[in-house]
Formats: sequence, C-alpha cells, structure tokens
Amino acid sequence: MTAPIEELLPATQRALLHRIAVAQSEGRAPSFVAGVEREGQLVWTGSRSSVDGHGPDADTQYRIGSITKTFTAVLVLRLRDEGLLDLNDPLEKHLPGTGVGDVTIAQLLGHSAGLSAEAPAPWWERTPGSLRPELADVLGDQSRMHPVGRRHHYSNPGYTLLGSLVEAVRGASWEDVLRREILEPLALHRTSTQPRAPHAGGWAVHPWADVMLPEPSEDLGLMAPAGQLWSTVADLCRFATFLADGDERVLSAASVREMRTPSVPPEVGEWDSAYGLGVQIVRKDGRTLAGHTGSLPGFLAGLWVSADDGVAAVALANATSGPLTGVVAADLVRIVAEAEPRIPEPWRPLPEVDQELLELTGPWYWGASSFGLRLDADRGVELQPLRGNGRGSRFVAEADGTWTGLDGYYAGETLRVVRREDGSVSHLDLGSFVFTREPYEPGAPVPGGVDKEGWRGLQT
Repeated sequence: MTAPIEELLPATQRALLHRIAVAQSEGRAPSFVAGVEREGQLVWTGSRSSVDGHGPDADTQYRIGSITKTFTAVLVLRLRDEGLLDLNDPLEKHLPGTGVGDVTIAQLLGHSAGLSAEAPAPWWERTPGSLRPELADVLGDQSRMHPVGRRHHYSNPGYTLLGSLVEAVRGASWEDVLRREILEPLALHRTSTQPRAPHAGGWAVHPWADVMLPEPSEDLGLMAPAGQLWSTVADLCRFATFLADGDERVLSAASVREMRTPSVPPEVGEWDSAYGLGVQIVRKDGRTLAGHTGSLPGFLAGLWVSADDGVAAVALANATSGPLTGVVAADLVRIVAEAEPRIPEPWRPLPEVDQELLELTGPWYWGASSFGLRLDADRGVELQPLRGNGRGSRFVAEADGTWTGLDGYYAGETLRVVRREDGSVSHLDLGSFVFTREPYEPGAPVPGGVDKEGWRGLQT
C-alpha cells in the first residue's frame, strides 16, 4: 500500500515558488517549471510563464539535453551487470572499426577517453542528424584531444559511441532498448525521443531586448544518446529518485551508487564537482548532489538528488540561455532539506544476532590507535576510529565469512577474522593491517614484533 503523500509546509512551498519566480523573471524564460520529490513521492510542483493562464505543469514535456546521457549510462551499466561486457573492456571488443577502439567503456562513461567535446561542424545541436549518418562523421578526423585516461574532458561524441555500443550488444536500436529497459519499468511514460503534446516550444531570448526567436528542434540521429530526450518534471523526479535508491527491475542500488562515485579527478580548481559514470556530482551547501544538467537550443534542464536527504529536484525552462536551471534545482533541494529535514527511521534492534559476531564488537587497536567495531544489518560491520583521524569504513559480509569494505580508505579491501588453533580470536586482518584487542598485544602477530619488556614510563 502506498504511503500517503506528506505535503510540504506552506512556508516551504512559498520559498520554492519564490525561487523559481526569481529564476523565470531574472532569467527571462518564456516558461519555467520545477518539482521536488521527497522519499519517492512528488511533493511539490510549480511554474511561471510569460503568458497568463498558460503555465506548464509537471506533465508538460521539455527537451532535457545531456540528462539523456545518464539514461544511456544506465543502459551500459545494465550490460555490465548482466555479464555482457566489462567496463574495462576496450570499445573495440564490442564495437569494432571506430578508430578509437582502444579507449575503455569506463573512460567513455566518465569522459576521460580524451575525445573531442563536439562533433565536426556544422554544430550538431542545431542541424539534422542526417548530416552525420556514420560514426566517422560524428568523430571526424581529429577526435583525440588528450591522452586517454589522464583527465576529464566532456565529450558528446563519446556518448554517441556508447549508444552505438548498446545497439551492437543488444541487437536493437538505442531507442527501443531505452524504452524497454528503463522507461517502461520505471513508468516514465512521458519521456520520449520525440515531443508529445503537451510540450513546450524552444525559444531564444534576445540578450539586449525582451523579444524572442524560435529555435529549431532537430532529430539528432546518431547523436541521440547524448542529448535527444524530451521529458517532464514528474518523470525526471521519479528518475532522480531511482538514481539515489536504484530499482532491481532496472539497476541495483549498488550499481547506481557506483554511478555516483567520481571516476576521474576533477579539473584543477574544481574540487567541488566531479563526474561519475554518466552522472555529475557536486558539493553544494554542505551536501553531495548527484544528477545532470542539460541544454539544447531552446531548452535548459537541471536534475539533482541528495541521497542523504531523500530529496530530489528538477527545473526546466524553454530558453536557450538565461535561467540557471541546474543552480535552481540545487537550491530547491536545499530549501526542502533545510526547512524540513529528513526524520530518521525509528531505531529497531536486529531481528537476530550471531554470538560469534557479537564477540567481535567493541574496541580494537591498530598499534596504539583505537577503533570500535559494531554490527550492522545483514551481518555487516563498521570499523571507526575512536580518537583522532584514523581511517574508518563500513563492510559488507561475504559468503566465505570475510567482509569487503564499502567506502573510505578500505573500500574493496578484505577484513577477516584470524583464529588460533583452539578457535579463539587472535586478531583481525584488514589488508595486512593487524588489529588486536590490546595496543601492541604481546603474543599477537604484530608486524615487527612487540618489545618483550612491554610498556614503560619515562626512565631517569
């Protein structure tokens, strides 16, 4: 049974409306529509329009530009999770003959393949895709801009390659795979490759006068996986929640968490932003946001979700430039998260406990540094420093009795219990680090040994 929608407080709703009203007015957008989803439910939508009585709603389509890339990335991660490819595979293994087949799938997803930012002229966003019928037409003669894997360099042609990769592995068009594997399972019925009424028209607003010019709406052809889609506030809020929580029908929570993990170092001076696997990541107002921004002639879009707060926001405008939809969407998340912070779930005891696991809890020592180990759900454990700036991590239980680190310094590292011949616990081994019950415990296999005279005071 679906939980009832918990409405936002009137003061919060007014703050949200004020934010988009300022964005539409100062950004001089013909129309602006936004929405907020909290804990998987659409709790607020609002719009402003230059035409009285014709404001868009959460069901009105806008073109979303590069947010399309996140959908394409999900399709690629699905192929990986099914074992049909590895992210470290060279592109050539699955899509031969591109001329850039040495780059890996992961590098394409994270924009570190060194490829050019744009396709050769004329500008692909304002011309029909029929001008670029082959991948060679998209890549051009100078597709390499940087050494492979060394830096982040945003590449629209890179996502054209990923769309073609999906088609090659699935044996179906990118559009058909997208509809079957993402749009239908997530009930994104108002997301499509072509506009469906009601939809907004795209406009350019003169920089020095309050007059407008209609923008063309082109079918991007092979470039579609980089920016073709049309969608709505309601659909995109639902998709943003998926990026936080996952959905086993499409992609697991672990895989979407992987998408939200930075894949390459940020540019110098941009330590507050990074790029994962088809997902932009920013630090703003003390919280981590994941999502994507998008633009095509006549349209701007922004989508962000704070997984920690359980809040997602989307902002859409039908203007080539002006309103900063990405900034607005981030502000909407902040307004809700700060005005109405997430209420924690009630504490509940574990349904059952393994006594051998319970005996592992409490203080442990790496040398003279103290740590505390506690049990989590599903036999997981957490090891955190008790004093100072030691390295802590959460660990997930494995079938062989070990644990694998989920985050921090020990992400991917193995934690195991080492027992003596009589079955008692000797120590914990974590990536060659020995944790003992006492600081430098005598008799424990501490690397380098323990001085036989033990601890002592200052000798005079």
